[in-house]
Amino acid sequence: MFAQGAALVVTMDKIVFEVVSYVYVFWAVVVFISLQFVNAPYGRYTRGGWGLQINGKLAWFLQEIPSILVPLYLLLITDSPRISHTPNRILLSCFIIHYLQRALIFPFLIRGGKPTPLVPFVLALVFCLANGYVQAGHLLYHAEFGDRSTFNPQFYLGLVMFFAGMFINIHSDHILRNLRKPGEKGYKIPQGGMFKYVSGANFFGEMCEWCGFAVACGTLPAYSFALFTVCNIGPRACQHHRYYLEKFEDYPKERKAVIPFLI
Repeated sequence: MFAQGAALVVTMDKIVFEVVSYVYVFWAVVVFISLQFVNAPYGRYTRGGWGLQINGKLAWFLQEIPSILVPLYLLLITDSPRISHTPNRILLSCFIIHYLQRALIFPFLIRGGKPTPLVPFVLALVFCLANGYVQAGHLLYHAEFGDRSTFNPQFYLGLVMFFAGMFINIHSDHILRNLRKPGEKGYKIPQGGMFKYVSGANFFGEMCEWCGFAVACGTLPAYSFALFTVCNIGPRACQHHRYYLEKFEDYPKERKAVIPFLI
C-alpha cells in the first residue's frame, strides 16, 4: 500500500512538472508580448505604482535564495536513486552553482542600485520557488540519463554553453559595476568583453547559460525555463539598447541588442 502511494505521488509530481512547464511556455509568450509595450519596473526603469519599494540588494537576495534552498531541501528528503547518476548530479550542481552566485554574491557587489517595487519582487520570488522545485525535482525524480549520457555530445555541448554563458554573465556584470567611479551617478557606455558586440552582454550570457542547461538536459522543464528566460530578458536587452542609442549620440552603431551580429 505504501509503495502504491509513493508511486502515485511520483506520478502526480510528473504531471505537475509537465503542467508547470507548459505554464512557463504560456507566460513566456505573454511576457514577451507585454515587454514590447512596457518596461519591467525595476532597475533603471523603476517607477511608482507597483507597490512598496524594497531595498534592491535585499530584494535580489530574497527573491533568488529559494532557487538554492528548495533544491537543497529536496536533496535532504529524497531517496531517489537518480541522484547517484553522474549526469543528474552535474546538472543539478550547475543549477545550484548559478544561484549561489546570483543570490549570495551578486547582490552584495551591487554599487548603489535602485529599490525594487513589491510587485516585481513578489513575482520573481514566486517564480524562483516554483522553478527551484520543478528543475531540481525533475532531475531528482524523473530525469533518466544514466551514466552513459555523459558520453552524449549534446550533454557536453550544453555544459560548454552553460559555463561559457556564466562566464560572460559574471564578466559583464563586473564591467557594469565598474563603469562609475565612487561618487559618480548616471549611466555610461559599457565597453569591453561581449559589450563590444551587444548592449545586453549580461543578458546574452544568462540566456546562453539556460539554453545550454536545456541542451544538456534535453527535458521539457529545462527547455521551457530556457524559453521563459529568453522571452523575459531578451526584450529587456532590447530596451537597454534603445535607451543607450537615445541617450548617447556616440553610442557604437554596429552593436546589436542581445545576439551578436543578428539582433
